[in-house]
Amino acid sequence: MADRGQVDRRARGASVEAAARTYLLRAGLRDVATNAASRGGEIDLVMLDSGALDGAARDGGTLVFVEVRYRRDPRFGGGAASVDANKRRKLVHAAQSFLQAHPQFGKTACRFDVIDASGDPEHPDIAWLRDAFRADDV
Repeated sequence: MADRGQVDRRARGASVEAAARTYLLRAGLRDVATNAASRGGEIDLVMLDSGALDGAARDGGTLVFVEVRYRRDPRFGGGAASVDANKRRKLVHAAQSFLQAHPQFGKTACRFDVIDASGDPEHPDIAWLRDAFRADDV
């Protein structure tokens, strides 16, 4: 059975992920999957960006793999700083597994974004780092 700290942490994580999802939906992205788990790891959000701003709309958009990171106090390094090389490698492997399981996205452009959230987990401050890293960088 989970202890109180684990339950609070999971609830806080779910709240922050929901806020990040709402933020991205308002920015024009569309839902594809939430908490897409594979043997290689889990991707918090998978969304489709129609690309009106970056020109991807003409070719079907961009599949966006989003890692949501939360820090109550950003003075000790924001959430994005915690997406180190090991975490990036796991995210790339999880994305590859997702693409294998969903061949309809096989020819869709992909990118990795990070949502850096801080403050109140019910209403976090959100910084969206588009194209935070590249699969070929890991």
